[in-house]
Amino acid sequence: MTNNKDEIEYYLKLFKSWGTMKKPAIICIDDEPTVLESLKIELKKAIGDECIIETSEGGEEALELFEELLEDDYEIALVVSDYIMPDIKGDEVLKRMHALSPNTLKIMLTGQADLEALGNAIKNARLYRYIPKPWHTEDLRLTVIEAVHSYLQDKKLTEQNLKVRDMNEELEQLTREQAALIAQLHENENRLMQFLEAMPVGVGVLDANGNPYFLNQKAKDLFGKGALPDVNPDRLSEVYRVYKAGTDSEYPPEDLPIVRALQGESATADDLEIRQEDKVIPVESWGTPIYDEEGNIVYAINAIQDITDRKKAEADRERFTYELFEINQSYSRFVPRQFLQMLEKQSILDVQLGDHVLQEQMSVLFSDIRDFTALSETMTPEENFTFINSYLSRMEPAIIENQGFIDKYIGDAIMALFSGGADGAVKAAIAMLHRLAEYNLDRVQSGYPPIRNGIGINTGSLMLGTIGGSSRMDSTAISDTVNLASRVEDLTKNYGVSLLITHHTFSRLQNPADYAIRIIDRVKVKGKSKTVSVFEVFDADPPEVQAGKFATRMLFEEAMLFYYQRNCGESAKIFQECLRVNPGDRVAAIYLERCQQYMG
Repeated sequence: MTNNKDEIEYYLKLFKSWGTMKKPAIICIDDEPTVLESLKIELKKAIGDECIIETSEGGEEALELFEELLEDDYEIALVVSDYIMPDIKGDEVLKRMHALSPNTLKIMLTGQADLEALGNAIKNARLYRYIPKPWHTEDLRLTVIEAVHSYLQDKKLTEQNLKVRDMNEELEQLTREQAALIAQLHENENRLMQFLEAMPVGVGVLDANGNPYFLNQKAKDLFGKGALPDVNPDRLSEVYRVYKAGTDSEYPPEDLPIVRALQGESATADDLEIRQEDKVIPVESWGTPIYDEEGNIVYAINAIQDITDRKKAEADRERFTYELFEINQSYSRFVPRQFLQMLEKQSILDVQLGDHVLQEQMSVLFSDIRDFTALSETMTPEENFTFINSYLSRMEPAIIENQGFIDKYIGDAIMALFSGGADGAVKAAIAMLHRLAEYNLDRVQSGYPPIRNGIGINTGSLMLGTIGGSSRMDSTAISDTVNLASRVEDLTKNYGVSLLITHHTFSRLQNPADYAIRIIDRVKVKGKSKTVSVFEVFDADPPEVQAGKFATRMLFEEAMLFYYQRNCGESAKIFQECLRVNPGDRVAAIYLERCQQYMG
């Protein structure tokens, strides 16, 4: 673990980039004001102005201060508490603080604390460290810097998954052990060698000239050899067979963490491979310079960790992520991506039975092939499937290209939803009819009869969600808006037209004049009590049919006006004129028949 305040400043900047602009806080608790002031001075020397330091002379006061800082959105990085206090013992104070903020690190000053108190603090407050009282200044400084560093680093790692976090915690522990050994180097080199030999990771040491000085047994096992004399830094990768991971290139010697440490840099790399005759070992390496009392580098120490298991876990995670992506891609063919987005779900795996969301304005499109039952009776089941897929595959792009998505196929019928406005639904329907005309040309040329379909569109609010049971569920949209769209599609059969929209859709078109539209009727559809105005959109009609409807549109609307004024005589005359100009207008013929029946 580093004691370099520059690294703490780096983590603080990263911490602020997450949106927390206030400095982290440190709370010191001691019932002796002189001790408390001394502690605050030492902490100021250790971390400067990177954290705010608050003090309290008692446990109750400290708990109130702790809660106030949390309410003011301060991150409390560290609490340093004495044990013996008149109101509440230090272990109980830390226990209560831990319940409020488990991530806050706790240090106990143990001047009169017994083992039971330390045990309680460790068990109930996850005690980070204890320091004898009176403390050694250097021990206190290193411990506080290490604690603040640890707290900020934990903030950085909170979004990683549990397995990676566990690995990082293990590596952090190894780094702390390494740092502890380095701290002992100036006191007793022989003792340091014993510690290094006991390390659970490989450890190598270069002298000031860059020659291998020491390798512990773990490092010898990794490299397949010990510390060889007269190997200068330029030949380390060659002699110890260190390669750039995934390549046949030796690792650049100048980039090795232990060589960088000789230049005074603490460095880390996890893209190294050690190659033995029968295996390749991926490793992570940490290099740290060791200074004498005059600030000269006397050694560079290197810790090497075999990360085979981690690499395997990363590969498994990448494979899982890819497989999950493939699954989502496959499921998107059954459950539309837009459906998941509206439910605010990242994946199909997040969807639960009963999930639902209200959509205030959506256009619902229903499309159905005319006389499909009679047509299907002339085909085998296999031919039916081939025909339906051929037809639906031509209709789908028209919907997607106009920002809609298909909610479901109901045999030959299509139900599609549009959240981007009514224009998208109407344009999709027109495109579908154009594509159907092209499809019919191919069918006729192949000796098959042309097909016709009807499309109905309605716009309004609906509930989008999942229905079904524990073992089978489906996405759907439920509301009167959906039901009315289905009823309007059915009305196309009555009027012999291809595309009908309700006044709810008409009123939400950005510019209705952009379309070929005429009002058809005001009706009460089956199952509904309110009257609905229905409009025909004839942009996709054959040119001659479209020309006839344009030529008679004003006459048609005038006749409709007389009809709804119950002046069937005048209405019938005008409808007859419409049919004279446009004999194929089935809607005009229907109204003429109604007028004649009304007049008796």
